[in-house]
Amino acid sequence: MPRLPKWRASLGHGTSIDLRREFRREGDGRGLRESQVSGKFEPPSRNIDTARHISPKPLSGSAFAIALGGLVALAVGIGIGRFVYTPILPFMTEALGLTSAESGLIASSNFLGHLLGALAAVRARMRGGLRRWLLGALALSAATTAAMGLTTAMAAFVVLRFAGGVASALAIVLTTALVLDRLAAYGRPGLSWMPYAGVGTGIALSAVLVAALGAHGADWAELWMASGALSLTGLVVCVCLVREVPGTASQPPPHREDGASRSLPLLVMAYGLFGFGYVITATFISQLVRTTPQIASVEPIVWLLVGLAALPSVAFWIWLDRRLGHCLAFSLACLLEGLCIGASVFETSIAAVLLAAAGLGATFMGITALGLINARRSIAGDPRGTAAVMTASFGLGQMIGPTFAGYAYRIGDSFQIPSLAAAAALVAAAALTVRLRA
Repeated sequence: MPRLPKWRASLGHGTSIDLRREFRREGDGRGLRESQVSGKFEPPSRNIDTARHISPKPLSGSAFAIALGGLVALAVGIGIGRFVYTPILPFMTEALGLTSAESGLIASSNFLGHLLGALAAVRARMRGGLRRWLLGALALSAATTAAMGLTTAMAAFVVLRFAGGVASALAIVLTTALVLDRLAAYGRPGLSWMPYAGVGTGIALSAVLVAALGAHGADWAELWMASGALSLTGLVVCVCLVREVPGTASQPPPHREDGASRSLPLLVMAYGLFGFGYVITATFISQLVRTTPQIASVEPIVWLLVGLAALPSVAFWIWLDRRLGHCLAFSLACLLEGLCIGASVFETSIAAVLLAAAGLGATFMGITALGLINARRSIAGDPRGTAAVMTASFGLGQMIGPTFAGYAYRIGDSFQIPSLAAAAALVAAAALTVRLRA
């Protein structure tokens, strides 16, 4: 077999090894091939377009940039835009005298916006391209977050959180459609975990910001405006990372004929139960800690722990999904989250609340990512449609959750009943998906 001296001479010293690896990854039958018999490499045919096939290197760099851009987008749109309400809520309750029902109403308005935004995302024509709409959604998220600190009217809170919910839905639907499909076009689906790690990143950054400013005497309004400024910074980063790339139109995944598409309704239902189950703890955990004297000392770190646990979790759950196949990893993650939340109901201690926070963080973004990825690969077609249906189901569940929790707290003067209901919903989601094929 030839040793490729001409290729090394024409492309520069030491590059032939990289070319072999890149051409093998292209897998289109025109690049270097590894002989099944000898294990050696055969040179390409003479008509190969050399310039074209050197492209995987820059494409890999572009793939990482778009994945990192997706991470920042979800950090802004979800990690901050959706979840910063949780650590700021105790400051608002203390200063403004919000009741649990009012707190739940504000949260539910955000989730109603999330639901309607998801439905709008699939019906809108999106003139100007997905990138422009994604950046617009992130700008809306930053603006509504900052504006929360400029009013004290309950009606204004509801309207602003509703608009922020629309922005967060557009952010996750468009990030999923744009980033995952572009990664597939680049041949780098292994980076698909990265955008979803942005939610944990946003939670952790906003938790540190709120805790640090709160320790220095900042009030609830200043915390909202500072969070809006952090979101604006993330938007600028996204403008730089998420570029228009002509000629990289995505291809739908191959249509599955093994019943995967028939499993989608059950997956959608389970995703809605997950939305209801996780959101009760995610919305009220900081408030619960602050109002419970024996665990109040850990309030500054409990939400930070959620974010830190979420950071590596997506990569782990996607890895486990590849090992187990189908929706088994999704089911296991729902079950684990339900058990952690349920266990915290019967034990009011620092260890129990930290376990609940870690369990929530270690699972909720993994479940979010697995749900969207499994739904995306189970059916062919426009990725916005599948992502929007899943996000709408999720939004409906998380819209009901806080309102239910707020009124249940008023009846029982405790978060025990809402937490048990959340745990039951998550266990039901696990049961629905344990035998699914996706």
